[in-house]
Order: sequence, then C-alpha cells, then structure tokens
Amino acid sequence: MPKANNQKLKILYIMKMLTEETDENHALSATEIISRLNALGIEAERKSVYDDIENLQLFGLDIIYRRFEPKGYCLASRDFELPELRLLVDAVQSSKFITEKKSRSLIGKIEKLAGRYEANALHNQVTVLGRVKTTNESIYYNVDKIHSAVAENVRIRFRYCEWTIERELKPKRGGAMYEVSPWVMTWDDENYYLIAFDHESGEIRHYRVDKMMNISVTRLPREGREQFAEFDIAAFSKRIFGMFAGEEKEVKILFSNSLIGVVTDRFGTDARIQKHGADAFTATVNVNVSGQFYGWLAALGSGAKILSPKEEADKFARHIRKIYQKYEL
Repeated sequence: MPKANNQKLKILYIMKMLTEETDENHALSATEIISRLNALGIEAERKSVYDDIENLQLFGLDIIYRRFEPKGYCLASRDFELPELRLLVDAVQSSKFITEKKSRSLIGKIEKLAGRYEANALHNQVTVLGRVKTTNESIYYNVDKIHSAVAENVRIRFRYCEWTIERELKPKRGGAMYEVSPWVMTWDDENYYLIAFDHESGEIRHYRVDKMMNISVTRLPREGREQFAEFDIAAFSKRIFGMFAGEEKEVKILFSNSLIGVVTDRFGTDARIQKHGADAFTATVNVNVSGQFYGWLAALGSGAKILSPKEEADKFARHIRKIYQKYEL
C-alpha cells in the first residue's frame, strides 16, 4: 500500500490498537503507539497522535489516560461488558442445536468484541468439547430460510426427520415433503422450534428445526393468519411439555405448599391458585396432556395429584401402573 494511503489510515490503526490491546488495566503510551505505527510504515509525531485520540474521543470512544502504572491511553468501556460476553459464550456453549464446530466459530467472534486480555479470560472458560450438540450443520441456513419465508409471507417445504436406532436421522412419511406456513420461531429446552400452520390438518403444529431437512422457500402465500391472529407464544410454551403434542385440557391439580415455586416456574402467574387446607393448594391450568406432562407430574411424587377431570386422573393412574408393572418381581 502506498505510503500516502498508510498516513490516511493512521487514526484507524490507532483505534484498532486501543480496541484490541487495551482495557482499564492495560494501556499504550504515546511512545508505544508511535513505535507501532512506524512498524506499519506510518510516520507519526506525538502531537498528531494526541489529535487523533482526541478525535476518536469526540467520535464516541471512551478513551482515557491512565496516570498510574501502566500509564498510557486505554479504551475504558465497550459496547459489551465482560460479564455480558460471558453470558453470550455460556449461551452458545450450552445450546444443543449449535454444532461443536459452529460453537467454536461463534465464540471466536464473541471474543473479538473484547480486548486481547479479556478475550483470553473468555477463551479460558470455553468448554464445548463433550457437550451434547447437534450434528446438523445446515440448521443455520434453515433458520435463515425460515425467517426469509416469514418476511416474504410465503410457505416452505421440507422433509421432517426422526432418529433411528442406528442414531441416524431418517425422513418421516417415507421421505414425503411437508408444506407449511411458517409464523413463529421459539426456543424450548435448548432446542429451536418452528411453529407453523399445517395445511393438511388445518392446525397449528411445531417442528424441531434441527430435524428439518432440504428446506425450500416457495412462492405460495402463507395461510393460517386467522389461527395466529391471537396466538400467544408464552401461553403455548407453558402448556406444551417438552414440545410434545397432546390434547389441550384444563386440569386441576392438588399440590403441596412446598411446590408453589415449581408451579410458578412452569406456569407463571397465570395459573388459578386456591388454598386447600393448611398444607396444600390447587392450581387450575391448561396443558397439552402427553407423556411428557405425566413425566413432569410423576417427578413431583406424592406432592401432586390430579383432581379433575376424573378421566385424566384415571389415565395418569394407569400410566403409573404400567411403569410399576415393568419393575414387579
């Protein structure tokens, strides 16, 4: 690059140095900045460096001068603080739908939002290896295609897969294509789901994005606007256990008082709560009755009991008996 062009880039190189190599505990003196600029083939005088730093401050960078060791200029604050970047790294690490390869790539990009020293601190906490991760590398493109279809108000087509005993994803329905109108993307139990209008059934259905293959965006207009006009994703998530489908029912359950936190975490403050004696309460909630709901209820042991509808209480009792019979000697 011609020397004259290098001189024009001087202020950008200074900004890059301060962004990448300094923080509240690490600084660069004017002498060090000049030396680094000279190594890049850029001539600089002390006064011009001071002027550039002042202009960067006017531009909005929080550059301060440290008057104690190590003395010099540093970038005191950034768009993201270190605790915020740690949260982002933790989210990427724990996300099952992000592959190990992509997790490392994303974390590398997050680290660049910090200075060199803070990036090292972030890197030291990375523990991607050994975590449960999807192997579907196409999921990122799937998400992009779905968002594009929603923005363009059109349908998508895809093959929906399930795991085989050989631990391979195999298309359902013999590989037949699904065609749905995408409306909402949501996150549940560390997985990404598409909530869409299914044209065949005329119902709202949900699909795990990492099990969707060969997605294509059509030119056909979306359907289901009426069904989604008053769709409440929060209410939907509360009544669907583990995103397993089931018939929606209003269920009244008796709980021990010690489980009020569990019930509030699961259903929020929408559940209709009534005291039931001194040591218990009832909660009337809407749930999609499924094996996952039974599993959640069973995990609460003797602290929970379905009161109504009676047929649902009887179904749950039969469910428990079937499990017990497998362990009878």
